[in-house]
Amino acid sequence: MTITYTILSFIVALGILITFHEFGHYLVARWNGVKVLRFCIGFGYPVFRKRWGKDQTEWVLAAIPLGGYVKMLDENEGKVASEELSRAFNRQPVARRFAIVAAGPLANFLLAIILYWMLFILGVNGMKPVLGPVEPSTLAAQARFETGETIVNIADEPVASWQDVRWTLLRHAIDQSNAVKIQTTSKNGEINWRYLDLSQIDPDKLNENFLGMVGLNSYQPTIKPIIAEVTPNGAGYRAGLSAGDEILAINDIEIHNWTDVVQQIRSNPERALDMEVIRSDQVISMTVTPEVTTENGKSVGRIGIAPKIDKTEFDALMVVVSYPADKALYKAIEKTWETTILTLQMLSKMITGDVSLKNVSGPISIADYAGQSAQMGLVSYLAFLALISVSIGVLNLLPIPILDGGHLMYYLIEMIRGAPLSDQIMIVGQKIGLALLLALMTFAIYNDINRLVTG
Repeated sequence: MTITYTILSFIVALGILITFHEFGHYLVARWNGVKVLRFCIGFGYPVFRKRWGKDQTEWVLAAIPLGGYVKMLDENEGKVASEELSRAFNRQPVARRFAIVAAGPLANFLLAIILYWMLFILGVNGMKPVLGPVEPSTLAAQARFETGETIVNIADEPVASWQDVRWTLLRHAIDQSNAVKIQTTSKNGEINWRYLDLSQIDPDKLNENFLGMVGLNSYQPTIKPIIAEVTPNGAGYRAGLSAGDEILAINDIEIHNWTDVVQQIRSNPERALDMEVIRSDQVISMTVTPEVTTENGKSVGRIGIAPKIDKTEFDALMVVVSYPADKALYKAIEKTWETTILTLQMLSKMITGDVSLKNVSGPISIADYAGQSAQMGLVSYLAFLALISVSIGVLNLLPIPILDGGHLMYYLIEMIRGAPLSDQIMIVGQKIGLALLLALMTFAIYNDINRLVTG
């Protein structure tokens, strides 16, 4: 079911992103009087085909949803009737051709703005940026952050949730900023200023647990070691554990909170654990052997129990960040711009070797992210779509022949020279572009497989 859900989420995401991109080309081509012969989503065998409209444009849905294209009337691709020469793409002024090609990537940026606008109106759920225990010998410890502080703004930019904190600090980390000024408030309302040096962060680690590496962890209310639920036929059930049991000790190690319970069970897969619990004012001893399960390539223990949680305490740490429609539009444009700049910065650092190419993701990873975000709810899925839409827009604007950006590069040269490049140069460029694109895809898929194998 999970795999099917992931695949469907991936196909829906690609369908939306590709359709919007190609529709950008289509609309601007029509606005400029260019005849569109075919609008196709996907490649391979056509599962749907229909002609309609004044020009009898062929609308096609193909079997492999990994791309799409808009085929326009063009003398470079076939003979054109004399009465329709004025509607051929190649006969258009270079400025019009430039606009038609640029419309695809720009449509992706527009889609991102729309999606972020919807998100900011709907409201994004998050946790208040209240600090948990600060790990010693970390950058946060050096900056003298304290448990219980709430982060209010970073470099004079207000933050309302941990998502805001991570995003803002990530931007500064890519710039390798030092002494980032952070305002916090203590439990009693005292205002403090912390200066976090991010210049020491390894750029290769930015996609990992970035905040944890810095030493900033979210505050978690203490959860008592009381069992609220026992999974039928799980290891805990078979050992005799019941809802309401309070765990006192595991292997003679005193248990103070649920975190202690999780630590002992996860670190001892398939090892017998002596457990003491209190039930109806009586101490009961039993032995439980955690079942083994794999997470991120590591074997961990599990016994099938869940804690009793004080929901009101957790709700107090949650925040919903939303804006009125006009402010949401401004924030959406700002977010799209920031995401675009961040993507370009990461790409430039990959080219210069400052960031490893292992950060490049392929279709397998993207499908996984699609499935995970869809399972988390509409807001997470929309955020995923917006992020990928920006990535597609940026990727297509790269000056690589065969991509939209390569064609735009040719048109810029034509504007400067006053004449297009020769067919021979264009053909060589297309071959180079295709080779680069295939190499990038091969490397991305290799990274995907490597992630699956190594966790």
